[in-house]
Amino acid sequence: MSTAISPLAPTDVPDMPVIAGVRLATAAAGIRYKGRTDVLLALLDKGTTVAGVFTRSKCPSAAVDWCRAKLKGGQARALVVNSGNANAFTGKTGKQATTLTAAIAAKATGSSPDNIFLASTGVIGEPLDATKFNGVLDDLALRAVPEGWLDAARAIMTTDTFPKVATATVRLGKAKVTINGMAKGAGMIAPDMATMLSFVFTDAPLSASVLQSLLKTGVADTFNAVTIDGDTSTSDTLLAFATGAAKDAPKISRASDPRLKAFAKAFHGVLANLAEQVARDGEGARKLIEITVEGATSNASARRIAMSIANSPLVKTAVAGEDANWGRVVMAVGKAGEPADRDKLSISFNGIRVAHRGARDPSYDEAEVSKLMKQQTIRIKVGLGLGKGRDRVLTCDLTKEYVAINGDYRS
Repeated sequence: MSTAISPLAPTDVPDMPVIAGVRLATAAAGIRYKGRTDVLLALLDKGTTVAGVFTRSKCPSAAVDWCRAKLKGGQARALVVNSGNANAFTGKTGKQATTLTAAIAAKATGSSPDNIFLASTGVIGEPLDATKFNGVLDDLALRAVPEGWLDAARAIMTTDTFPKVATATVRLGKAKVTINGMAKGAGMIAPDMATMLSFVFTDAPLSASVLQSLLKTGVADTFNAVTIDGDTSTSDTLLAFATGAAKDAPKISRASDPRLKAFAKAFHGVLANLAEQVARDGEGARKLIEITVEGATSNASARRIAMSIANSPLVKTAVAGEDANWGRVVMAVGKAGEPADRDKLSISFNGIRVAHRGARDPSYDEAEVSKLMKQQTIRIKVGLGLGKGRDRVLTCDLTKEYVAINGDYRS
């Protein structure tokens, strides 16, 4: 975990309200480092529904396998998250570790292992010693309180430099309901479902199928539109929990229920907020990069071109060097394998058009653009001139610090 907070970290951290039916506690169990908070236990009241989306990696972690199997029941009583060890690529011992962790948590919380959800983040390939949860989870269950959201977000950090939280309050019917979310992620970030680890909680009474629909829709242009380094983690997990404890709130059992409209918008806003914080905390990042592609033959084509730009080391290092090197953007558009016409292409940096119709823009002023490149947020816009397809993704620059962090990661 880096000691220097990212210069892109949000300046305002929201006050995280209590959510009825959720209690939190954290501890230092010595999963990898001594004296570092590395375990989170979230206790959930009986009747809490759950939904989730996970990595599409063909080498998923044991915790991902566990959660996928338990989602079928649609009910949750506890969430256990550890940092420092991903419990991925650990063979039979990994599966045994999830079984033992869930058993310890079930005993500590007085619930069934089938209602325990797990997530692990950290080093891949190292066996997770689940016996370290013995006693720790019992203590956490006794100490769990409705407050402590920032502490919970800190407990799941690895190379993150700041805890990532977001909240929203919205009307559901005539009742006021709350949505709280937390996330972790700074490297090995190219989600193909959701994020690295993210957990969203609400006191709204939503069925598991409604929650699943909200997640599936919500990740498309939030977490799935973020990349740090083009590498999809083995452990990517996004879980949502609905306790149903909000007073006088109507029960929602259909995703098409018109009463869900405002809630869905607020839920999406929480996901978008967390996703941007992940981009802002990219390992070694000094610049947030927003890439918008317009005029593509389809939205899907625009997404693939935007990701080609966002994942280009040459584009990202140019931004790190505060160089408006639009030639590298042209390169990334051309290699994406999507329809593009060089002679219709337009490119702008922070609102200044630098290239147009296959050549440098006639009014291009390098000094003016170079000044804009010193800003913390760099907006690259590409116009293809072929259709109505559009998409937007977030990434960050690629600095020497990224290499240093990852070169020393297991040291």
